Amino acid sequence: QVQLVESGGGLVQAGDSLRLSCAFSGRTFSSYAMGWFRQAPGKEREFVAAVTRSSNTYYTDSVKGRFTISRDNAKNLVYLQMNSLEPEDTAIYYCAAGNQQSGLGSAASYDYWGQGTQVTVSS
Repeated sequence: QVQLVESGGGLVQAGDSLRLSCAFSGRTFSSYAMGWFRQAPGKEREFVAAVTRSSNTYYTDSVKGRFTISRDNAKNLVYLQMNSLEPEDTAIYYCAAGNQQSGLGSAASYDYWGQGTQVTVSS
């Protein structure tokens, strides 16, 4: 069984940085692709970033150059480093894990989800 727990969310000002963490509990973390999604009030859940088991990374256009996803297989952790935060980044951020290594921009590619962590960016 796999469980995911996000942490690191909070209230920050525009231009600030924040690092989210996702702790993976279960077997063979290194075999999973990991992703971050977010959902703002009144909006659909959207893809943010993903990293494959080979450490290939993917980002939605709105966060390219600002966000960095990474993984530490020794610690079963995935991170989302968020820089130059904007009010539009305000959302609940969810960590996800899946066996698929392609199509990672789709939530359907993931099998497990965390409970989410709130990120609020004030102007």
